[in-house]
Amino acid sequence: MAGKAAADTGTNEVEESSSSSSSLADVYKGELTPLQRHVAFFDRNKDGIIYPSETYQGFRAIGCGVALSAAAAVFVNGGLGPKTVPENEKSAPFKLPIYVKNIHKGKHGSDSGVYDSNGRFVPEKFEEIFKKYAHTRPDALTGKELQEMLQANREPKDLKGW
Repeated sequence: MAGKAAADTGTNEVEESSSSSSSLADVYKGELTPLQRHVAFFDRNKDGIIYPSETYQGFRAIGCGVALSAAAAVFVNGGLGPKTVPENEKSAPFKLPIYVKNIHKGKHGSDSGVYDSNGRFVPEKFEEIFKKYAHTRPDALTGKELQEMLQANREPKDLKGW
């Protein structure tokens, strides 16, 4: 897990890669919430929709292996996708798109509270994670420490959030 220095505190810095701004989805033309900025990394083509193939590519880009990246693509998109589809749109169930503009609808009970229900970053909650769980280094969590945090945040009836 990235350390405190990687915390996103408020500016809109979505990279446009080699495409022009006219090809960016509408969600990227205005101010993004911190949660939208967080997931925008996985929207590899910046069309406002994250498909499992993009989730896979994003996990590979941060150094995860093939198996973990494939599993993450299925579970992340399968869990968040249906919650984020706009009410007026139909999406083929097997495509599992995640809509960046509606990512706040994917918030679940067993999360860390670092993002509020509107997708805004809560710095105090972020700092609290490191105070409680960063035993090895003050600015990062080991895999074991991350697992400890996830288990501590579990709500009994929130099986999807586990």
